[in-house]
Amino acid sequence: MSSTPHISDVTTDGAAWLASAGTYPRSTLALWEERPDAPVVLPCGSAFDVVSAPAVFGRRMLDRLWEEGPGSGPVAEFRGRTLLFAAPGTAQRLPSLLEWEEWGARGRGGGRTDAVPPLLCHGTGDAVTVPALYDAGAAARTGSRWLVAPDTRHPWLPGPEVLLWAAVRAARAAVRISISPPDDQGAKVYDVSRRR
Repeated sequence: MSSTPHISDVTTDGAAWLASAGTYPRSTLALWEERPDAPVVLPCGSAFDVVSAPAVFGRRMLDRLWEEGPGSGPVAEFRGRTLLFAAPGTAQRLPSLLEWEEWGARGRGGGRTDAVPPLLCHGTGDAVTVPALYDAGAAARTGSRWLVAPDTRHPWLPGPEVLLWAAVRAARAAVRISISPPDDQGAKVYDVSRRR
């Protein structure tokens, strides 16, 4: 069982932190006051960066963060992707750390498989759609929801090293190691259990 907290609604302080990412925080808060079930596009780079992973791999990363690591900052799902909110600057640094770890090369015989997806890093100059403050059926309409909702004006946000650690752990958990050689596709298979 996962120890990941599941908070579906954003607190007032969490909404203020999210709105602080934009150029006009009061306008964002006013919009949310009128339509708390509306997703909003916010810029990355000042209050947070976002690391986006395919949903299943992102959930594996989130599980690693909570079961074996320091926990996470806010985390959302949006259209089949997991959005991990990270410390500003993460989007610039994480790709080079992944490259240093030979992230992509390992799928070509180095131990990792093609099942390990590329992570999309959103930082300065990028924007992401954040889920509605309150679910109230919005997830079904928009394909977005909070897995770990913002609940404070100053949330702890993981940096690039923490997210690299979580990605490597999630990748290791996803790789199945077989002690049998790969099947020979052209070989005939005989049932020897019926020998007399």
